[in-house]
Formats: sequence, C-alpha cells, structure tokens
Amino acid sequence: MARLRRKMSQAILAERVGVSVPTIGKLEDGDPTTSLATMLRVLGVLGMAADIDLLAAEDTLGRSLQDSSLKRPAPVPPINPREPTRTREDPPARLRVRKVPVSTPGQGTP
Repeated sequence: MARLRRKMSQAILAERVGVSVPTIGKLEDGDPTTSLATMLRVLGVLGMAADIDLLAAEDTLGRSLQDSSLKRPAPVPPINPREPTRTREDPPARLRVRKVPVSTPGQGTP
C-alpha cells in the first residue's frame, strides 16, 4: 500500500532497491522467503526506515507469556509448627506487630 500511495510501480521500486520485480511481488504477497535486508531497503526507499522500530513496540502477547513464566516466591516453612505457612515477603511471626488490648485507668486488666 505504501508503494501505491507514492504512485510507484513495482519496476521502479525494484530498481531503486536493487532487486528484481518478482522479489518485490513476493514481498508484497507476504512471502516469508523474502529477506529482512530486502524489507529494510524497501522501507528506506519508501521513506519508512524508522517504522521498523515499531514492529515489536507493543508485544502484548510476548509480555503476557513472559510474565506468566516468572517464578512466584516459594512458601517458607513456618519456624513454629503452629504458625501458618508464609511467603518470603511476609515477616516472621516474631517480627509482626501484635495488637495488645489497652486498658483504661480504673478498669483493670481484661
């Protein structure tokens, strides 16, 4: 489409890129045997060389796959068998803050 928008024939593009007309035809048809170097030269001739940077700019699927393969923190066995299992991010029970009921003066301890 970029070639057609520039009103350029396949023959002119092929000449400027330095390839044959059938190679341009294969590239436009999406033939996977066309080399990346040819694609880069075509983009350069069409004034779109910087667009190659946009090919993988938003790799949503790749990021999802990568994130799903990241390891989760392994559970850490409790020091005290009566203590529930915790993750490595959880502080040990001895470092957790305990809430102690506060008695008001004159009421005694609960």
